[in-house]
Amino acid sequence: MSDFYELLGVSRNADADEIKKAYRKRARELHPDANPGDEAAAEEFKRVAHAYQVLSDPDQRQRYD
Repeated sequence: MSDFYELLGVSRNADADEIKKAYRKRARELHPDANPGDEAAAEEFKRVAHAYQVLSDPDQRQRYD
């Protein structure tokens, strides 16, 4: 399993705003509409979205940490 913090490019003590900002930046870079036909980018987009889902929820983030 990938390190969710590393996927988003934030430190382990990042606050919710930093996590959200990093997610939006990575999502724009990897979004399938921005990379048509690039399966690797689509898979990375899914991993980044999952990382954000976990880290943006305080309960899930606490369990992950």
